[in-house]
Amino acid sequence: MTVDIDKTPADTPPAGPEAIKAIPVRHYGRYISAVVALALLGGIVYAFSQGKINWDAIPDYFFDDRILDGVGKTLLLTVLSMAIGIIGGVLLAVMRLSKNPVTSSIAWFYIWFFRGTPVLVQLIVWFNLGLVFEYINLGPFYKDEWSDFMTPFLTALLGLGLNEAAYMAEICRAGLLSVDEGQTEASHALGMSHAKTLRRIVIPQAMRVIVPPTGNEVINMLKTTSLVSVVQYPELLRAAQDIGQTSGAPAEMLFLAAAWYLLLTSVFSVGQYYLERYYARGSSRSLPATPFQKIRANVLSLSSRTKPTGGKA
Repeated sequence: MTVDIDKTPADTPPAGPEAIKAIPVRHYGRYISAVVALALLGGIVYAFSQGKINWDAIPDYFFDDRILDGVGKTLLLTVLSMAIGIIGGVLLAVMRLSKNPVTSSIAWFYIWFFRGTPVLVQLIVWFNLGLVFEYINLGPFYKDEWSDFMTPFLTALLGLGLNEAAYMAEICRAGLLSVDEGQTEASHALGMSHAKTLRRIVIPQAMRVIVPPTGNEVINMLKTTSLVSVVQYPELLRAAQDIGQTSGAPAEMLFLAAAWYLLLTSVFSVGQYYLERYYARGSSRSLPATPFQKIRANVLSLSSRTKPTGGKA
């Protein structure tokens, strides 16, 4: 009689489950939408290339002295107007949250008025207030005619800065309300005054909420400065329009101004990203990677994949 003997070792582990082969889902809708978007973009580019536009005039005047001077005045007006808006917004937000009904009502009326009227109308009103106030008299310090006092630069600065303060007041108020009341109660229990509590405890924590919309307001302010051309202030748009009238290329100079605005807003957007990242340190466990860190990580991962690996024969 023959006996079959199993020659398989007793200590051989049983075969495991077969590895699952993952098949990626094909997103055909993405491919179709990408093709449609590229087709539309190509059509727009072709239409502009066939238009009666002298594109060579744009690089010829891109770094013109008048354009660069307009860019400098645009940046100066943006920074000063935002400084007025931020300082005024913080003061108005504190007044709005005050328990004093008088200061709270004043802040509410200011915000209601400046948010309810267009900034272009405010600029024109400031420029024509000489119809109401013929002279400005500050006693022994200053006295002059209103038309000489209210220059185009001062008109633009007041019109933009005071209007911005109303919007910044609501942004700052939202940031202050985002801080837990227990923080204020704890600081008062330690003997800190209300002003010191705001300066040392509340405002630093509120910056995480205040900074992102403030960055958007800065970018919006940069573009809103184009409105001051109506009060004869020679900023970027005004300089481009003047060159367009003398060179016979008004449409081309508008495209040039748009290119400068895109360049400046892109730079401001990068600064806003790093500022938001800085104030996110206390709320996020790990900060998001910067664009340079993302590029470096992708380059390193690509180089590691292409590097040959050795193995045993």
